[in-house]
Amino acid sequence: MASLARVPCTIVTGFLGSGKTTLIRHVLANANGRRLAVIVNEFGDVGIDGEILKGCGDSACPEENIVELANGCLCCTVADEFVPALDAILSREPAVEHIVIETSGLALPKPLVQAFHWPAIKSRVTVDGVVAVVDGAALADGQVSGDLAALARQRAADGALDHDDPIEEVFEDQIACADLVVLNKRDLLDEAGIDKALAAVAAALPRAVSIVTVADGKVDPAALLGLGVGTEDDIGNRMTHHDDELEHDHDDFDSFVVKLPETADPAILAGRIAALAGDQKVLRVKGFVAVTGKPMRLLIQAVGPRVSHYYDRPWRAAEPRQGSLVVIGLKGLDRETVTKSLSG
Repeated sequence: MASLARVPCTIVTGFLGSGKTTLIRHVLANANGRRLAVIVNEFGDVGIDGEILKGCGDSACPEENIVELANGCLCCTVADEFVPALDAILSREPAVEHIVIETSGLALPKPLVQAFHWPAIKSRVTVDGVVAVVDGAALADGQVSGDLAALARQRAADGALDHDDPIEEVFEDQIACADLVVLNKRDLLDEAGIDKALAAVAAALPRAVSIVTVADGKVDPAALLGLGVGTEDDIGNRMTHHDDELEHDHDDFDSFVVKLPETADPAILAGRIAALAGDQKVLRVKGFVAVTGKPMRLLIQAVGPRVSHYYDRPWRAAEPRQGSLVVIGLKGLDRETVTKSLSG
């Protein structure tokens, strides 16, 4: 029964420059044998790809367990980005024991937590907790970020960002969803500064949440991982500035995963996928399949009737040659019909 348990995920949110990446790097370096994976959703080149890949050189977190989704808005690409990333991570051997998700600095965490109710997700993973990392030095100076100009540039560059709210509101929404707040850069503050920063966090907290103060993101991984909150089951009680918008953002759509055997003809499969856009109102299909006689994995992406496919990499020796396609459509999608159509 242990194999049926959902894999816990820790969502790490916070502004650019708050110390999210440093904190995650510290957790990976002190995993104490726990097998971890990381999904990075930071926009552009400010994620953890460079340094963290170099510093992640032990068996607890091999390079293939770090997946980057540099689209800037993970909650809006659940079906075509997040689910395939989870599929890849959950298929690893040995099995991953905990997943850490670094959100974009301007992301609102609540939509992402709500996405853990999606059918393709909820039976396999759970939100162990939401961790908000805040810049203690900035808060002591009366700001929510130490570099507001950098946040403005990030906002302007991120075409996927779907909100244009005051930075203070984004900060409050991140804090409102937190199960743990990490006040970073303690080493830059005197006692008065720490008190002022803590007061700023407390003023934004709508409920009792633990706050830890650290330097250089050095949080004890035992205190960060294993919160066991199951945040998705309580997300309705996390009040934010965007609740009226979020109530319907993901409720009008349905998503599920179709497992496929080897296919003999990619063109025929592509035709079936294209037909689903008209017959079943399927909006997106994305994933991969095995083609008979081909050593390479075939990656498939479809938006409505437009289908593209190409070979992305060889199948690994221990990897089962089974296809996996994520299907997203309007609520009420006929899963059985879609599955039969794709399976031929």
